[in-house]
Amino acid sequence: MAEKIIILDFGSQVTQLIGRRLRELNVYCEIYPFNKIPAIDATVKGVILSGSPFSVRDANAPKADISGIKGRLPLLGICYGAQFLAQRYGGEVDASTAREYGRAMLEVIDNDSPLLKGVEKRSQVWMSHGDTITKLPEGGEIIASTDDVKNAAYRICGEDTYAVQFHPEVYHTTEGMKILSNFALGICGCKGDWTPASFIDTTIAGLKEKLGNDKVILGLSGGVDSTVAAVLLNRAIGHNLTCIFVNNGLLRKNEFEDVLASYKDMGLNVIGADASAAFIRELKGVTEPERKRKVIGRLFIETFDEYAQKIENAKWLAQGTIYPDVIESASVNGPSSTIKSHHNVGGLPEKMNLKIVEPLRSLFKDEVRRVGRALGIKDELIGRHPFPGPSLGIRILGEVTEEKLAILREADDIFIRGLREYKIDGVPSASDPSVTADNLYDSIWQAGAILLPVKSVGVMGDERTYEYTIALRAVISTDGMTADWVHLPYDFLARVSNDIINKVRGVNRVVYDISSKPPATIEWE
Repeated sequence: MAEKIIILDFGSQVTQLIGRRLRELNVYCEIYPFNKIPAIDATVKGVILSGSPFSVRDANAPKADISGIKGRLPLLGICYGAQFLAQRYGGEVDASTAREYGRAMLEVIDNDSPLLKGVEKRSQVWMSHGDTITKLPEGGEIIASTDDVKNAAYRICGEDTYAVQFHPEVYHTTEGMKILSNFALGICGCKGDWTPASFIDTTIAGLKEKLGNDKVILGLSGGVDSTVAAVLLNRAIGHNLTCIFVNNGLLRKNEFEDVLASYKDMGLNVIGADASAAFIRELKGVTEPERKRKVIGRLFIETFDEYAQKIENAKWLAQGTIYPDVIESASVNGPSSTIKSHHNVGGLPEKMNLKIVEPLRSLFKDEVRRVGRALGIKDELIGRHPFPGPSLGIRILGEVTEEKLAILREADDIFIRGLREYKIDGVPSASDPSVTADNLYDSIWQAGAILLPVKSVGVMGDERTYEYTIALRAVISTDGMTADWVHLPYDFLARVSNDIINKVRGVNRVVYDISSKPPATIEWE
């Protein structure tokens, strides 16, 4: 079994980033709530304690039982984790005289410390705390300080226990990757051999053993996750995998036909389920966003179930669940505080009495894409932007009609094709920084057009018009949890706006959304 590092999550918003950084070092890791520590076996090479929104001085502050870890395995406390270690083992933590958030300059005191080996004498770090460690724990020794935080990093003598008050996982800490590398590859002794190729080999072998000669059903969406899951399963069980691709009538222009054709070229056994008429009929008169989502979700389940029942002796339902789904479904404070529930094909497993198989549940989104490329999946599928499950149904504000869908499909097609065709100097791809993007589409995380329920006056030729407004949206992100709007070139926006207004009947105005998430969301509904 592969070696790994365990990350105990105390509720920090950037805990996932610790995992992502370790994966970038080709070190496998798993994230667990602080109160659900897994069995520590020979595969566990080290443990990291995350940050937290709590103060260790709070009565309800999260506390983990690490008595079986500290002194036995390499241990790294980050921010709250550092304060927890100090308070738990004889040190003291008090409220800071000045709350420290943002950039600070770290000065290395112990140049021989294994955690800070090769780190610049002075470097920028990112602080985010209202408490400070005023007394180190028993055996504690300072290894770095900032101007305002004396105990910015320390170690406990006689054991591989380290702690830092700052966040090495965020980009603003310039030597953060070096520090994490020193811990994972140096102190923990990890080999750093967890790669897409090794993941593919071990996953296919595991699927063969788990599934045997059983039949598996997978709901394809045309997106990255379900596509990579399908190819992995196909490599493992071949013709025993049946994929169902549901046309909900809300897909982009020619998407149903184009995606089906792509899958046929890949040798997948795919059934196309065209239920577009039923979806449009059921959405008539529905304007409230959440109700629209529920109608679309219910009809998807009914359609998928109808076609799945035709597959005899199917025993498994495959899902494209990825690691952020798993993490977000396991709250550090129990089910009542869960950020979002498991959302791939809600309701299907119980209704269909199928067991679940999730080949990608240990991967982050960018890792899914790297595995897809290693599997030889075409770039037009691997590099696709995320697309919402309810499709264009939530990019038409208000009631969904055939007329509005036709307008939005054309406008969206012009926008997306324009992004693909607009050439730029090579930059890291938004979906995978290890790949170079030479066009606007690949340089951004997600883009799409939205049809607003707003008509305004315009002039075309000598005639007065009263037509719809299209909003364009393009964002940059790493995981969709936060996002910034993209500064698209003015000449590109001008060209796309002109093309949409001239070529799409029913539109006389185009606007560009310059809202970030938060406070806005990526989608409009």
